[in-house]
Amino acid sequence: MHRCPELAPTLLDSSETGCYCFPGEPCWPTPSEWGAFNQTVGGQLIATIPIASPCHENDSFGPYDASACEALQANWLFPRTHYESSSSIMAEFYANQSCSPFLPPAARCIVGTYVQYSVRVQSSADIQKTIAFTTAHRIRLVIRNTAHDYLGKSTGAGAVAIWTHHLKDIEFSDYKSSAYSGKAIKVGAGVQIFEANSAASKQGLIVVGGNCRTVGLAGGYTQGGGHGQLVSQFGLAADQVLEWEVVTGTGELVTATPDNEYADLYWALSGGGGGTYGVAVSMVSKAYPEMKTATAILSFTSVGAAQKDFDDAVEIFFNQTLGPLLDVRGASVWFLARESFAMTPTTIPGGTKEQLQQILDPVLVALNRSNIAYSYHIDEFPTFFSSFENMSPDVNVTEYNLGGRFIPRSVLDSEPSALAERFRRITDQDAAIAGISVNASRSDQNNQINSVSPAWRDAAIAVVVGTALSFTNQTVNIANQRLVTDVLLPELVALTPGGGAYLNEADPHQPEWQSTFYGNNYNKLLAVKKKYDPQDVFYALTAVGSEAWVETMDGRLCRTGA
Repeated sequence: MHRCPELAPTLLDSSETGCYCFPGEPCWPTPSEWGAFNQTVGGQLIATIPIASPCHENDSFGPYDASACEALQANWLFPRTHYESSSSIMAEFYANQSCSPFLPPAARCIVGTYVQYSVRVQSSADIQKTIAFTTAHRIRLVIRNTAHDYLGKSTGAGAVAIWTHHLKDIEFSDYKSSAYSGKAIKVGAGVQIFEANSAASKQGLIVVGGNCRTVGLAGGYTQGGGHGQLVSQFGLAADQVLEWEVVTGTGELVTATPDNEYADLYWALSGGGGGTYGVAVSMVSKAYPEMKTATAILSFTSVGAAQKDFDDAVEIFFNQTLGPLLDVRGASVWFLARESFAMTPTTIPGGTKEQLQQILDPVLVALNRSNIAYSYHIDEFPTFFSSFENMSPDVNVTEYNLGGRFIPRSVLDSEPSALAERFRRITDQDAAIAGISVNASRSDQNNQINSVSPAWRDAAIAVVVGTALSFTNQTVNIANQRLVTDVLLPELVALTPGGGAYLNEADPHQPEWQSTFYGNNYNKLLAVKKKYDPQDVFYALTAVGSEAWVETMDGRLCRTGA
């Protein structure tokens, strides 16, 4: 086992030790050092107590409580259960069963792969102090807000988390720059999409945000690109950004815009992935006037119907509905399994009910012709906000092992039957497919150059493939994730050679991930990373620069080859 030497509290080159200091080693800060650090951040240092500790006996966190455990199990899939915690994460695989509410009371309950401590930051100064402390003691650092990521980027064994969740300020302004004049919203790094939506609605405005309302707006969502129902109208979330307020890896607080001395940092943060260039304190983005919105939801199954009729209706959705929808700058959120299909919802911001109905009619005609029962509702709302609140159901924690792929518009137009057949091959293996269909090609709204993957601009669908997640058997999860990597995703790769995938909804074992997630931007992004984080303070799985690190069997983070 690698052991760190005693370290003086000075800035060190990571090559001197190879691995970050780990709890229990001589280099780990003493209780008095942790206490002194806690004072510097106003008493906001939180030692991790796994939220599932009441479900276990003989742990050091507290007594077993059957009723508390039962309540936790009932609420485990609700995002609030995790984003109100300073340590819990929604990507169950990366918790590594450290303290699971679904294992027997006698099972272990340890901090494990959860962060050791979190700092509930109240200001940029708290972030700077945390970076200084962890760098001085060679402790792994993690950036977390809601823990709403699919790749475990907001946790880490032996780490301290900068917890930005309580940076909740929201301001609106009339913004003017060389590239943009109009309404803008400034959000703290802890603001979630539902909070930004609500605040904007009161101003008669809308903001590009995701379909999952509990995600943080300024974090990995926007920094990774950011899709949602308004993307076809206005561009990706990253296309909206006007300014970033950020603490770099050297602890410097800067404001990065497209036309100041930190333009390269602005470029990297706007689409080049989160958790690796610096800690976002706040973000300024474009806001737009509210607009009427046509929205529809549809679901049907193959139960009581011929499987071929079900498959034909699904194929019609892909080859007759999605193209026309994207042409009028609409969007669709949909889910496909072997015997069920649902779109929740399909939307045309600025469109009419009649316009949307005409686009969806071919699918409905096919369902009626085959006597397939379905549930359908279409409406026209006076505002996008009212459409979103009424027609976009809450999205809970994802219970899948994931991988993703962009489906270019050229495939949708020229090979819709081949695409549908690939989807059938995937769902035949008990996997599910989720899709976000948007048209992110709109460049006239994207007046600032950013680092969004070029593959986004040609994509008609951001596909996510998922296999079942077990809460009790990690061996099964490892096998199911490998099925995604080795069998299911290759079905789509063969149809999209040289294509890309959305870095926020991805396979952790994605081959050639640098080019797949970042395209030809990767080398430039890496140069920006090295400039603003020369000591490699920030690490996240599959983030730019992460190839320099590896996690060992016990979860510690070490230099590759250490």
